[in-house]
Amino acid sequence: MFLHLDIDCFFVSAHRSIDESLLHIPVAVGGRSNLNIFSSKKEIREISSNSGAFVSNILTNEGMKSFKEYFVDENGKTRGIITTASYEARAFGVKTAMSVNEALSLCPHLKMLAPNYPLYHELSSKLKEILIKEIPLVEQFSIDEFFGDVTGFINENEVVEFAYFLKKKIKDELNLPISIGIANTKYLSKLITEYAKPNGVKYVSLDDIPNFIRNIPIGEFPGIGKAFQDRLKGYGIKTLGDIKKNQKLFYSWKKPGIDLYNRICGIRDNKLSVEREKKSIGIGRTFDVIFDRNELRRRVMILCRYLCFLIKKANVNPLTYAIKIRYEYRIKSKNYINVNRIFNEMDFKNEMIKLFDITDNHKTHGIIQLNITVLNFAKVNEYTYNLFEYESDLKKRNLTNQMQKLRVKYGIDIVKSGFEIKEK
Repeated sequence: MFLHLDIDCFFVSAHRSIDESLLHIPVAVGGRSNLNIFSSKKEIREISSNSGAFVSNILTNEGMKSFKEYFVDENGKTRGIITTASYEARAFGVKTAMSVNEALSLCPHLKMLAPNYPLYHELSSKLKEILIKEIPLVEQFSIDEFFGDVTGFINENEVVEFAYFLKKKIKDELNLPISIGIANTKYLSKLITEYAKPNGVKYVSLDDIPNFIRNIPIGEFPGIGKAFQDRLKGYGIKTLGDIKKNQKLFYSWKKPGIDLYNRICGIRDNKLSVEREKKSIGIGRTFDVIFDRNELRRRVMILCRYLCFLIKKANVNPLTYAIKIRYEYRIKSKNYINVNRIFNEMDFKNEMIKLFDITDNHKTHGIIQLNITVLNFAKVNEYTYNLFEYESDLKKRNLTNQMQKLRVKYGIDIVKSGFEIKEK
């Protein structure tokens, strides 16, 4: 038996948990690309300790900023998109990914809030702690979603009562509303949660699944994207009930088709991913178009410093460095290099600047996005060092480790390279 738990309107609910004046009114949290890491101004940033939160590990609290301070740029233009809207705001047509301007045109009295990422991560971590104490197996699926496997722990006839117990505990301890879907399999519990919202509990037994899914549109099932929806509609399949009637078709598609069919029908979908091993670590930013290559190199260096902090925090030694550049007019360029050395910040920055210069194939075009990533993590003794550079690499690694200690204690910005400082 599986539970899927989803905090209702999480970012908004997080703010409401500490500010009751936000209750029962249209509220939305908006976001902008976090460009203050490129600023020379001093900012307070935190590092998430919650590896399962699935958003940036580098957290800036913008929550104390006014609408004008956060959403209005230096030219007086309102920026940002809606990341979460309360049900009161949704009643006016406000939706996730909508521009703040459009949201305010639909709901002029909408209360817009700047994001408070440390608060979101803190609540997510505390919720995970509560669930781990109460449920034998827990998987964090996103910052505000969790699966729980209570098979053999809670009897089926007691599972609804247990869900209400969890709801009360979460409300009492975190002041958060949560919806819970219950089914005999994992992904059906996630589907059912949508019918438990807002702030409810819904259980569908195995015998009732065929009737429950009969008329549900295929797009509502987790994992069926738009392209696959179009493919299925070509076969006349529009509902989950239609899928159940077409077992032979789905089984003819081998493993992907068989797995999807089984998930929808509640067959053999009973494994939680309790731990997820990271295969890559990356950071990137989108910004207004920039033509100045020196400014772009400066930004690459800053992104490298932040990424280096996350690499050291994860205690990994990446052997592949990658960069992706997005230009105006939807043009992209990407590249990577492989290295065989002990990771250190100095060499990492130098390699990434070289990689940027090589990858920048359209030097007359402005750039609007930079992403850098490391992957191919080596285990101890899994790669060979250049013996002539080994001593030097060890010294650089030790220096990187010392800088890491300072940044952990005083903040990521406490040690910068001279090239990162923007001249006024």
